[in-house]
Amino acid sequence: MPFAQSPRLLLVLAAFTVLSACSKPDPGSWQGYVEGEFVYVSSSQAGRLDQLSVQRGQNIESGQLLFALEAQNEAAAQQQAVQQLKTATAQLADIRTGKRPAEVSVTRAQLAQAQAAQKRAVIQLARDETQFQAGGIARQQLDDSRANVDSTTAQVQQLQSQLQVDSLPGREQQLTAQSAQVAAAQAALDQANWKLGQKTVAATRSGLVFDTLYQPGEWVAAGNPIVRMLPPENVKVRFFVPETSLGSLKTGQAVTIHCDGCKADITARISYIATEAEYTPPVIYSNENRNKLVFLIEAHPAVHDAPALHPGQPVEVRWHG
Repeated sequence: MPFAQSPRLLLVLAAFTVLSACSKPDPGSWQGYVEGEFVYVSSSQAGRLDQLSVQRGQNIESGQLLFALEAQNEAAAQQQAVQQLKTATAQLADIRTGKRPAEVSVTRAQLAQAQAAQKRAVIQLARDETQFQAGGIARQQLDDSRANVDSTTAQVQQLQSQLQVDSLPGREQQLTAQSAQVAAAQAALDQANWKLGQKTVAATRSGLVFDTLYQPGEWVAAGNPIVRMLPPENVKVRFFVPETSLGSLKTGQAVTIHCDGCKADITARISYIATEAEYTPPVIYSNENRNKLVFLIEAHPAVHDAPALHPGQPVEVRWHG
């Protein structure tokens, strides 16, 4: 019977070999698609679209002008803020330096007049005292001369004090208040400059102009996107792998992207592995159908390869471990 059992033994060995081969993890390939994370470029200010500097399908560089809205109101507000800042700054300088030279000159001239009047009053008092002693004038006239000297002397002292005050800066409270006015005017100017700058928008990243959503002459509400861009670093491939292959993949690992029409396969690196599983199609989980348990994987191609991929494009993802 040994010869009769030999064919059966061979079949068992062959079946074991096949089962052993099937039990080995086979990375194989997975179907996926290209997805783009679009950047919607808008302005925080409303206005009429006066200039659209790009068109759909155009590749642009960072810093390139995208669009401009009418800005007459914002430009006027900026000029107003500039003048208000100049006024507040000049007032602060005036308080710090005291009165103007012309005003000080007026006070000095008034002091010179008062000093001359005081000198005449002193001379007249000396004459009146001599005349009074000789009996030439009444006491009332002498008293008037003395009062005139006191009056002119007081006026001289007042104007001398006024000159000292004119040379002093404003009081501390005045300086503090005016400094606050200057700061407020500067903040208003900064705000006006920002609003005016929001009317002209340039690209902050290079990439593809995927679409334009308004035409020149149309009114654009604040925050409404005008240009939809796709930077190359925002292009990614999404695919699903079975639970049995998940352990062979990790973040940063390289995979190969194959697509119809591509000149050559593209290398991408896994950037995300889902932590939760999905069923396709929905079934009740069991050991028999665990091969239907899949996990979402995302991979990003190199920036220079990304333009070859287009959102929605079906691709085949391969991994050769």
